[in-house]
Amino acid sequence: MNNKNKTVVRSMDILNLFIDHAELTFQEIIEISGIPKTSVYRMLMSLEELGLVEKGADAKYRLGLLFLKFGHLVSSRIDIRQIAYPIMQELHKDVEEAINLIVRQGDEAVYIEKVDIHQKVRLYTAIGRRSPLYAGACSRVILSFLRDHEIDAYLETIELHSFANGTITDKDLLYETIRMARMNGYTLSNSELENYTSAIAAPIFDHKGDVVAGISIAGIEANYQDENIPVLAAKAIEAAGKISRQLGYNRK
Repeated sequence: MNNKNKTVVRSMDILNLFIDHAELTFQEIIEISGIPKTSVYRMLMSLEELGLVEKGADAKYRLGLLFLKFGHLVSSRIDIRQIAYPIMQELHKDVEEAINLIVRQGDEAVYIEKVDIHQKVRLYTAIGRRSPLYAGACSRVILSFLRDHEIDAYLETIELHSFANGTITDKDLLYETIRMARMNGYTLSNSELENYTSAIAAPIFDHKGDVVAGISIAGIEANYQDENIPVLAAKAIEAAGKISRQLGYNRK
């Protein structure tokens, strides 16, 4: 184990002490951990600088506020998955196409759940896969329902790259698709992340009315044409609405 890895492991040993102890003095950390005094001091300084621990006026160390932020993010995403999964299963059984759940992480979207047991053709999507917010229906549905200033800020800094034949790389066209998504309540993509695949996605909102996720129906492009589009769109919107309501969203 190299020195950097050893430092990380020892830092985690210190953080793990706070699972059983709400607060600890410097000396208590040394005694319980068995780590040399100079190493504890150095690691506590780094952890405090990162916001992972904080030292109170009583000279005792506690977990930092950063853990509250991470804890909130994790719990909110787990809640969305727990709420969404049975609804995704129901939708999948109905349409027999892949159903994806996606959340935003910075300038990207991350697939956090998927149901595709009845679909014969496996798609590119997988839990943990990332895509830029502008590419693909499920990613772009989150972008489309962000606040105007967030959309503008994102598009001012992002460079649009092509992933497949249908990837949108023109910002004027992208703005138009966002406008259409807001008007229709869903997004549609054709060959944007992988050729010959399509998806229809609807936004999921939390109790504050902020878009926090997207749910999509995805499959082979030939199945997402003409009269099939409004039918699948309505089903995606209905499923997203069910999830949103369980998250406390109440559209006025």
